[in-house]
Amino acid sequence: MISIEGLKVEFGVKPLFSDATFVINSRDRVALVGKNGAGKSTLLKVLCGMEKPTAGTVSVATDTTIGYLPQVMILQDDTTVRQEAQKAFADIQKLADRIARMERQLSERTDYESVEYMELVEHFTTEHERYQMLGAEGYEAEIERTLMGLGFERTDFERPTSEFSGGWRMRIELAKILLRHPDVLLLDEPTNHLDIESIQWLEQLLATWSGAVVLVSHDRAFINNVSNRTLEISCGRIIDYRVKYDEYVVLRKERREQQLRAYENQQKEMADIRDFVERFRYKPTKAVQVQQRLRQLEKMEIIEVDEVDNSAMHLKFPPCLRSGDYPVICDEVKKAYNHVIFDHVNLTIKRGEKVAFVGKNGEGKSTLVKCIMGEIPFEGSLKVGHNVQIGYFAQNQAQLLDESLTVFQTIDNVAKGDIRLRINDILGAFMFGGEASEKRVKVLSGGERSRLAMIRLLLEPVNLLILDEPTNHLDMPSKDVLKEAIKAFDGTAIIVSHDREFLDGLVTKVFEFGGGKVREHIGGIYDYLRSRQISDISELEKAVFGKETTMVPDTSSAAPAPKQDYAVHKEQQKRQRKAEKAVEESEKKIAKMEQRLKELDGLLCDPKNASDMTLVTEYTDIKRQLDEEVERWERLSEEAELLKN
Repeated sequence: MISIEGLKVEFGVKPLFSDATFVINSRDRVALVGKNGAGKSTLLKVLCGMEKPTAGTVSVATDTTIGYLPQVMILQDDTTVRQEAQKAFADIQKLADRIARMERQLSERTDYESVEYMELVEHFTTEHERYQMLGAEGYEAEIERTLMGLGFERTDFERPTSEFSGGWRMRIELAKILLRHPDVLLLDEPTNHLDIESIQWLEQLLATWSGAVVLVSHDRAFINNVSNRTLEISCGRIIDYRVKYDEYVVLRKERREQQLRAYENQQKEMADIRDFVERFRYKPTKAVQVQQRLRQLEKMEIIEVDEVDNSAMHLKFPPCLRSGDYPVICDEVKKAYNHVIFDHVNLTIKRGEKVAFVGKNGEGKSTLVKCIMGEIPFEGSLKVGHNVQIGYFAQNQAQLLDESLTVFQTIDNVAKGDIRLRINDILGAFMFGGEASEKRVKVLSGGERSRLAMIRLLLEPVNLLILDEPTNHLDMPSKDVLKEAIKAFDGTAIIVSHDREFLDGLVTKVFEFGGGKVREHIGGIYDYLRSRQISDISELEKAVFGKETTMVPDTSSAAPAPKQDYAVHKEQQKRQRKAEKAVEESEKKIAKMEQRLKELDGLLCDPKNASDMTLVTEYTDIKRQLDEEVERWERLSEEAELLKN
C-alpha cells in the first residue's frame, strides 16, 4: 500500500534517520517506537505527504486513502458534534444529492423513449447501486456507534463543538477519521485524551481493522494489543521487527547485547591499531605498516550502540516518617454543589496500600482528592492519619516551579545525600538529558514543566503520594522508572490514571467513581476490568427490568383515563421544560468559562506570563468552576433525558 525506499530526513547537521527502506502492507498494524525526538511524528507526516523527505521516495498505491491524526491540530468550532462527524461522509452526501437531482429529473421529464432519458435511467441506477454498496443508508447509526465508543453520550450529539475541551474535540477528529474507513490509518498518540473504556473500544476496533495501521503511543498495553509489527527509529536508522511490541522488547534487548559485544571488540581493535601506530610511527622500517593501519582506521565504520534503556535505572524515594496505620478514612463523605457529585463514600486506605481512582471524566475523582487535600469543604467525616506527609502531583503543580532556575538546579535544590551524584542520570530518564538540563524553567513547555515537577516530587520525603494523571507527558522508559519507584515506595499511594499498563502490577485495590457513588474493587486493574464487564451486564439487566415494570398495560378494554391523568401529563411537561432550560443555562456558563480558559491558555503559553500568579490563580479557579459546572450539566442532562423518555 505504501512503499518507502532510501528515505532520509534531516533538519540539522545530523539526520533524524537515513537509508530507510520498508513496505506497509494491508492488514499491517505497525507500532512506531523510539525515544522522544527520534523522528516518529516526522515519519508519520512524511508518510501522509505533509512533509517532504530530504532524500528517498514514498510511493502510495493508486486509490489508497490515508487518514492521519496528529498530536495537535487546529479545530473548527462552528458545528455540532453530529454535524462535525457527518463531514466524514461528505462524499456520500454529495452522491446522495446527485441521486436526488436525477430522481427529480426522471419525475419531471416525459421523453421516456429518448436516448437521453435511457442514459439518465442507467446513470441513476448505477449511482444508486454505488450509494447502497457504500452502506450509506446506515451511516447515521455508524456515527452514533463511533461517537459513543469514544465516550460521547447521545445528549452530546447536538451540542456545539465549541463547548468541549481540546481533548474531547480531538476525539471528534478521531471519530471522523475512523468513519472515513481509510486504507491506511496514521495515528499519533491517539490514547492521550481517552479514558480506559474508550481506549479498550479503540483497541478492539484497530485489532480488526481491514486496512493498515501505523501508530505512535506511550500506552504499552494498547500498542501491544493492537500491533503485529514494530518499526524502531534508533541511531538514525529504522529497524523493522515483524513481531508485536512485547516480542520486540525481547528481540531488541538481544540485539543491543550483540551490538555492545561488537562495539567492545571494535574498540579493542582500534586501540590495538593506535597503539601500533604510536609505537612504530617514527621507525622507517615500519612506515608502510603504519600507513596501512591508519588507512584501516579511516575506513572503519564505527559501530553504534542503541540508546541506553533508562528503564533499567532504579529510583528510590528518600526515607520519611512512618505514618499512622490508616492514612485516609472516609465515613459517609458527601460532596454537592447544585447537585450531588458523590454521596455515602465509605473507604479506608491502609498504610502501604497502592490504590487507583478510576472512572469517566467528571465523575468526582479529582474532587475527592481535593477533599483529602483539604482544598474544598465537604459533608461527613474524612480523617487524614497521624504523621501523614502528602506529596501531591497535578498538572497545575508545574506552574509553581521557580522560573529563574535551570532544570538541574531545580532538582539539585531538593536532592539529598548520594542521590545528588545521580541527578544527570535521573534527568536523562525523564527526557532532560544533555544540554536540556541547562535550560531555564521559564523556557520549558507545559509538558516539560510537568515532568520536572514529577522528578521533584520523587525526591521529597513524603509518606502519602497522590498522583493525578502522572503519565500524561512521559514516554515508556520514563513511566517504567516512575512505576518502579512507586512499587518500591514504603508509603501509601493514590493514583488517578487511565493507563492500564502503568497501573497493572502497581495497585492492589481500585475505587470506581460513577453515578454519584464510589465502589471498591479488591485486586489489580485487570481484575477490576473483568468484574466491570459483569457489572455492566447486571446494570443493563436492571435497566431492562426497570422498563418492564413501568410499561403501560393494555387499556383497549378499560374505561377512559380519569381527568387527573391530564393534570399529571401537564405537570410532567412543565418539569421537562424547566429541566431543559436548566441544561441550556448550564451550557452557556460552560461556553463562557471555556472561552476564558482559552484566553488564559494563550497568555500562559507566553514564557513571560508563566509565573504570573494572578493568571495562574484565575486559571485554577475557573478550571475548578468548569469541572463543577460540567458535572452539574451532566446531571441536569440525565434528568432532562429521563423526563423526556
